[in-house]
Amino acid sequence: MADKLTGSEEQRRYATILDIGMKVGLAVLIVTFILYIAGIPRPAVEKTDVSSYWHLKVNDYLGQLRETGAEGGGWSWLSQLNRGDFLNFLPIAFLAAVTVICYLTIIPILLKQKDSIYVVLVILEVLVLSLAASGVLPSGGH
Repeated sequence: MADKLTGSEEQRRYATILDIGMKVGLAVLIVTFILYIAGIPRPAVEKTDVSSYWHLKVNDYLGQLRETGAEGGGWSWLSQLNRGDFLNFLPIAFLAAVTVICYLTIIPILLKQKDSIYVVLVILEVLVLSLAASGVLPSGGH
């Protein structure tokens, strides 16, 4: 793929990593979804019951989820990867992180080119994205 790309070295690197990350994330998403549909591993909320939760507000859903023995909210899903419905979050989180991975891979190129302004911008972008994903900052939508 890299030989078909045009643009600067950092643009090609970013595009290559983005392409690979997207394909890996999609493949893992398909596998985890198949496992979920097959009931391997057993979900926290049975597939037959999922639609009964759709009308709930987030806080009400999380309360119902806790009744099943699962934790809900924030990054608590990481401790629930042994449940099929939570296992699906892993490739979604990976796909969300691909942009940060792409940025990190172009920093050495920018340093080699002595492009200090872009190095600072990329580092700031990585910090902002990481902070937003961390859950440290409160937000109204989650």
